[in-house]
Amino acid sequence: MKLSLIVLTNFYPAAQQAVRYADALASTLGSRLVLLHVDRGFHMDPYLFPGEAWRRQALEEQEETGTQLERLAGQLRAPATVAQAPDLEADVLRDLAQRHHPALFVLGQAAPGTAAPEDLNATALQMLRTTQLPVLLVPAGTTAPALPRRVMVAVDSEEFRLTDAAACVSCLLANRDLEPTVVHVSAVEDDQLCTNALRAAQRSGLLAGMPKADLRGYESEHPAEGILAAIRDTQADLVVLPARRRSYLNQLFHRSVTAQVVRQSPVPVLLVPALEPAAPREHAHPHEADDQLSWPRN
Repeated sequence: MKLSLIVLTNFYPAAQQAVRYADALASTLGSRLVLLHVDRGFHMDPYLFPGEAWRRQALEEQEETGTQLERLAGQLRAPATVAQAPDLEADVLRDLAQRHHPALFVLGQAAPGTAAPEDLNATALQMLRTTQLPVLLVPAGTTAPALPRRVMVAVDSEEFRLTDAAACVSCLLANRDLEPTVVHVSAVEDDQLCTNALRAAQRSGLLAGMPKADLRGYESEHPAEGILAAIRDTQADLVVLPARRRSYLNQLFHRSVTAQVVRQSPVPVLLVPALEPAAPREHAHPHEADDQLSWPRN
């Protein structure tokens, strides 16, 4: 079965950018796209808008939206189908995952000041929690190529493993002419922490199929600032951030690290759900990870 990418779309620039990015990625991978539109206007309280006339009008508008989406799907290079949903509640997401078997979800990140980031954050969180599938956030106006060459994996030194659903992310990144770099940020210089971070990434399977990764350490009191500096320094095309289950169950985007990186990254950010190791380490390092993005405490 071919991989599929579910792209949350509408007729606004951020979503259209995400569609273009996903189309270029899917057409090269031989994957298919699912253009998902959430019919928020249709899913209203019938007691507020009673009457058969309103219901018919809403159905007509929904049908016209579907027609426009089908037209868009026909203009893409990758095979694409259209799906419409009344919302993105857990049961809807589970049904989408069961029907389309996606490798990941793709969301467009609006330009700063044009939309409330909380809306996107809530959507991404719901997808991570419910499906445990990776979520790719594409910033508006990015010039990063849809087929990344310089992939930056930002990790701490704590062990993790990919969820079963997220394991297929290696299919998206493997067998390419990639230049992966593992980045570790800490408040003080610590080569051992950097080495532990690289080993954790290797043992997780996240680097499977990639060429041997370079290792870079960044000193910063604020992990998000260190990651953003690393993006600029490495000229990354794509940033990969493991998100442990305890993080996204405890409001991942309400924490400063992930929210700041997603909000300010000039290139797409891939959030990959991860789990704790089967057996916890006996001796924890003093710089143990907290629950914001599994990043060391300052």
